[in-house]
Amino acid sequence: MGIFSRTRDIVAANFADLLDKAEDPAKMIRMIILEMEETLVEVRASAARTIADQKEMRRHVAKLAALGDGWTEKAELALSKGREDLAKAALIEKRRAADMADQLRAEVGVLDDALRASEEDIAKLQKKLTDARSRQNSINTRLESANNRARLREMWNGPRTSEAFSRFDTLERQVDQAEGRAEAMGLTGPKSLHDEIAALRADDEVDADLAALKARMKKEG
Repeated sequence: MGIFSRTRDIVAANFADLLDKAEDPAKMIRMIILEMEETLVEVRASAARTIADQKEMRRHVAKLAALGDGWTEKAELALSKGREDLAKAALIEKRRAADMADQLRAEVGVLDDALRASEEDIAKLQKKLTDARSRQNSINTRLESANNRARLREMWNGPRTSEAFSRFDTLERQVDQAEGRAEAMGLTGPKSLHDEIAALRADDEVDADLAALKARMKKEG
């Protein structure tokens, strides 16, 4: 069963109310658009049939007009030959053709009114359909944005992220321990020959500085 029962229901529909009341707004807007598209196809098909009927009726009117002209010529011919009875009969047929043409013109006028109404309905339906598609795009954009935010929050707060950061902490502790071992080995390891000779030179330099300081203080004293 459709959401709308006829074209006028679609034109008068308030999409905001329909979506607010819907349990699944995205599904509701899809159903609305589908039904509107189907209705638009039906209205256009009906308008096409109306146009075809009009063309056929106008062709009949033209034929009846030509038929009337033919009966006029026949009436003139009959009068010229002194056959007033035949001329009268021809004029009666001309009147019948004219009456049929008038009836068809009246029907064409009715179809004109119906076609104008169809054109108005098509314009209103198209406008409503454009509005519905715009709302669908808005709903889809909002839904996609909400899903993306949910995925980001799940990624940030989820167990996989916590596990990854826990692994980072473990790796950092392992690096700290490795660096500590390297530093400890440097502090406690035996000095090389180069280090010991450098230390002796440093001691000599310190002793020289100390002797110089004593000599200066003695002179000043």
